[in-house]
Amino acid sequence: MKIGDLARATGTRVETIRYYEAEGLLPPPARNAANYRIYEQEHLDRLSFVRRSRALGFSLDQVRTLLRLADDPRASCAEVDAITARHIAEIDRKLADLRALRGELARRLEHCDGPTIADCQILRALSPDGAEA
Repeated sequence: MKIGDLARATGTRVETIRYYEAEGLLPPPARNAANYRIYEQEHLDRLSFVRRSRALGFSLDQVRTLLRLADDPRASCAEVDAITARHIAEIDRKLADLRALRGELARRLEHCDGPTIADCQILRALSPDGAEA
């Protein structure tokens, strides 16, 4: 299949496919007589793996490692477990940061009862000296 076909089959932009190739996440495809890239089922499977991994929030470096590990079916899955555990810890950290951010915004909104912009606690908090507000 040509790159447009692969893009449609996986819901991936052509530019993204080329980027993944340049990053070594996809093997270089063969080219036909007209010099078009020709993708095989292997490319579709690998790109689907990359897309699913990215949708789960894994970084490109993590995806690269997961692909390397997936290429050796006899290898221990301990490294996959470790990568996943680190990723979960990072998600937990981000969730804690988001909860704190939400709490701060909710407090600002709760105390924003001024009738005019001059009295707005939210805008005051966003101003350069808003840290003290």
